[in-house]
Amino acid sequence: MRLRILGAVALIVSAAVHGYLWFDGVRNQSVGPMFLVNVVAGVVIAILLVRWDSWIPAFLTLGFGAATLGAFIIASTVGLLGVHTEWKGVAVFTAAASEIVCIVVGATLLLRARAFATGMAPTQATTRATTRGRHAS
Repeated sequence: MRLRILGAVALIVSAAVHGYLWFDGVRNQSVGPMFLVNVVAGVVIAILLVRWDSWIPAFLTLGFGAATLGAFIIASTVGLLGVHTEWKGVAVFTAAASEIVCIVVGATLLLRARAFATGMAPTQATTRATTRGRHAS
């Protein structure tokens, strides 16, 4: 449960940063609506992650973190919908850190769910996946 709470906090932090940035002027840019979607999605997924013991919220947490961080990386490299941003400011690094936590928590919870479904302890599933990868090459 602690891992789910950590993921929920990371989701809320990312949502809060995007809400702050939306009110700080992003709402007037082409990406403004996506920031509002991020705020709502972060809150909804955080609630699901804490309240619903299923692999689905874990998958959504992983996807949220990857999509949000990925969108920022695209915006900071080649631009996204006419917006080109930079890796500057506390808000940027706070959001990026929280999204990395979302990715790690989501992936960890998915691995645990898979291990539980197959009847293995989480460490056995990780060891087995690592061993399989070595033999495949």
